Amino acid sequence: MTRPTALRRYPVLLALCLAALFMVVPFLIVAVNAVKSPAEYSQHGPLSLPHGLYLDGLKDFWQRVDFTRKLVNSTLISGSVALLATVLSVLNAYAIGIGRIRGRTWVLAFFVLANMLPQEALVYPLYYLSKQAGLYDTRLSVIIVFTVIQSAFGTYLLSAVLGQFPREIIEAARIDGANKWQILVRIVVPVSRPTLGVLLVFFFIWTWNEFLLPLVMLISNDNQTVSVALGVLQGQRLMDATMTNAAALLGVLPAIVFFLVFQRTLTRGIAVGAVK
Repeated sequence: MTRPTALRRYPVLLALCLAALFMVVPFLIVAVNAVKSPAEYSQHGPLSLPHGLYLDGLKDFWQRVDFTRKLVNSTLISGSVALLATVLSVLNAYAIGIGRIRGRTWVLAFFVLANMLPQEALVYPLYYLSKQAGLYDTRLSVIIVFTVIQSAFGTYLLSAVLGQFPREIIEAARIDGANKWQILVRIVVPVSRPTLGVLLVFFFIWTWNEFLLPLVMLISNDNQTVSVALGVLQGQRLMDATMTNAAALLGVLPAIVFFLVFQRTLTRGIAVGAVK
């Protein structure tokens, strides 16, 4: 690498470091204030360091909202949606990208339109349909809704990827006697595994952060997710600044842990996509 080329990369590196700093600093402030006593917060403000670990805010919030149940609900809903939406996306994209169904362009346009619809426009139809189907205020209703919503984006993305799949490999497998399901399971899915891993991570995090539709569809305390519990609690009950930061920390920490655990999968998928 020549010296001028290396010098041109320093501004890019500096910009990336500043962007990372802007994203990390708010999280650190929330984490510091979550373990700070209300007296320290009122005396020294939100930017001061705590003199010790004050965990009563975390414990009180955990008990007040029954956070264990909310955590289980969010994990079950997000994990189910991520898995089911990925499977549905693969099946749809396999038919569109490799099967080359008729009206492929119009089908893809339909999925793009589904991604562009705001959730506010879906609230009443989904509420009415869930009532008629007897699924209102159940976790299954939210799983079904977000599986369809997330798979619309996954289908659009995977259709573009599988549309470039080498036809020689498919033809060779057919000559060897493989049927459509064997081609999908033994050839297409293993080759597309990095992209599927990226979709799985994104679907989980996106579903975890959803608020509006779970707020409408899940009204009982036993079925609510973490994001809904945070919003409902802050709207109904008075909390001090320490407990508010503790709530924010507990709400975002599981998603961050999930992202860090699957960071290598995400990086590998993006790198493979860039190479292709």
